[in-house]
Amino acid sequence: MRQVEVYRNGIFAGILAEVNHQQFVFKYDDVYFNDASKPAISLTLPKTQKEYSSKYLFPFFFNMLSEGVNRKLQSKQLRIDEEDNFGLLMATAQFDTIGTITVKPIVAK
Repeated sequence: MRQVEVYRNGIFAGILAEVNHQQFVFKYDDVYFNDASKPAISLTLPKTQKEYSSKYLFPFFFNMLSEGVNRKLQSKQLRIDEEDNFGLLMATAQFDTIGTITVKPIVAK
């Protein structure tokens, strides 16, 4: 299982995990959820205490990925399979993203 911490404007918001290639889950952090001043990270992922589950990488996170030639170039340079959406997200969405969301890989101990 691969996991990333999800941050909104540098504030920890929750955990996104790839359980296997056909199961992805996202859960808001309890502290972030309980702070009424903190908005949802996406309109498609409203704040809730339940865990979101999907057979595919959630569209909100998928749309953070490059497309076309840029995706091919990133895949080649990073040595990540072009079809590995979660791997590409882990490698490319840590620092300079278009929106307010960034991710940080959780290293297994």
